[in-house]
Amino acid sequence: METIKANYVLDAKGLACPMPIVKTKKAMKDLEAGQVIEVQATDKGSKADIEAWAGSSGHQYLGTLEEGEVLSHYLRKSSADDLIEQKHPNKTTNEELEKRMKTSGSGVILDVRESAEYAFSHIPNAVSMPLGELDERMNELNKNDEIFVICRTGSRSDLASQKLSGNGFTNVINVLPGMSKWSGETKQTVK
Repeated sequence: METIKANYVLDAKGLACPMPIVKTKKAMKDLEAGQVIEVQATDKGSKADIEAWAGSSGHQYLGTLEEGEVLSHYLRKSSADDLIEQKHPNKTTNEELEKRMKTSGSGVILDVRESAEYAFSHIPNAVSMPLGELDERMNELNKNDEIFVICRTGSRSDLASQKLSGNGFTNVINVLPGMSKWSGETKQTVK
């Protein structure tokens, strides 16, 4: 099982509704856009509450892990991802990538979302390389491979595609609209 990295861990154990959400809302204000928070709670109703609150507040609910009495909820603070203009010229759609995976299966799928996002849902065989680690890790990739770069909405993948192309990668394709609308097969590395 993969360990999930969170930027902040909030202890809401022993608290009943609505306190886990009240504490989460307060803690979210101190996080930067895109950061991941782990909310540890013992209130069994907190899963539905946290998931609903994340959706209504615009934050991304990633998933919940249960270990004994403790529920660990993972959320990603919302950002202006959807507002960033796409600049990388080579693009493909989710549907085209899925079709390509079924027919030829060639190419590398590079997932540049945070490790917690990847852990809860990713395309099978996708390589996890968060955007913040790309500079240090791009040498793990072959510059001549066809690389399909994906994130949640296409913004981080656009930035990663530009960065890879600027460093001599010859066949980089940004996948749009990304995992937020992916309807193909997924897997998770957490249980």
